[in-house]
Amino acid sequence: QVQVVESGGGAVQAGGSLRLSCAASEPTFSSYAVGWFRQAPGKEREVIAAINGSESSIYYADSVKGRFTISRDNAKNTVTLQMDSLRPEDTAVYFCGADRARLLGPYESWGQGTQVTVSS
Repeated sequence: QVQVVESGGGAVQAGGSLRLSCAASEPTFSSYAVGWFRQAPGKEREVIAAINGSESSIYYADSVKGRFTISRDNAKNTVTLQMDSLRPEDTAVYFCGADRARLLGPYESWGQGTQVTVSS
C-alpha cells in the first residue's frame, strides 16, 4: 500500500487555473491506478479523473472533460491534475487515491485532501 500526499490547492477566480500534484515515495506507485476525486459540502463524492500506471487508460468525468488534464511522471512518482477554466462549482476538497487495480476506486490509499476554492 502506498501513501499519497496532495498539494497545489488554493483560491482562484472563475476562469483561472490551478495544478494539483499527488506524490508518493514508494517505487511501486508507478504501477498504481491513481484517481482524483472531490468532495463538496452537500454533494456526493465524485471521481473526476483517473489514470492507470501505463497511462493506457484515462478517465474524465463529464463535469471536467475538456477543462482538466491528468498526467503522470513515473520517474518522479507524481500524478498531476491541471485544472483550467475553473468554475465556482469546482469548489471542493480534492483528494488523490491510489489502487493496484481499480481505476475508479474504491482506492486503497488516499491523502488528506487539498482545498480548491473558485470565486465568481
